[in-house]
Amino acid sequence: MAKVLKRAKKTRRNVQEWVVSVFAHFNNTHIVVSDKEWKVLTWATWGSSGFRWAREATPYAAQITSENALNKAVTLHGLEKVTVYVKGIGAWREQALRWIANTWVNMIAIFDETPVPHNGCRKKKIRKL
Repeated sequence: MAKVLKRAKKTRRNVQEWVVSVFAHFNNTHIVVSDKEWKVLTWATWGSSGFRWAREATPYAAQITSENALNKAVTLHGLEKVTVYVKGIGAWREQALRWIANTWVNMIAIFDETPVPHNGCRKKKIRKL
């Protein structure tokens, strides 16, 4: 007879300060809500929000994605204060930040962690005729 493993019951974490990470690039946008110790609570992407193909690459899709991630976090864990970390390029991250700022969540700080190239790629060799 096989042993039956009991799962631990998920507990509701009532922490006042949360971290929202927005990873925006041309193919997708990930919005992750975690606590100060970087333990992931909820997340959302364009695909999980129901967008497909050409509709993914719109600022509206980023807005709906951030809305879905924050609504899940509020209903499950009681979100109040937020520190936002943004990484990536494009109009999508601006729209996601705008939606977070216009909601009932208090933003403590916004940090931009977009990587900047120091010297860029190596140039192409000059063609000799």
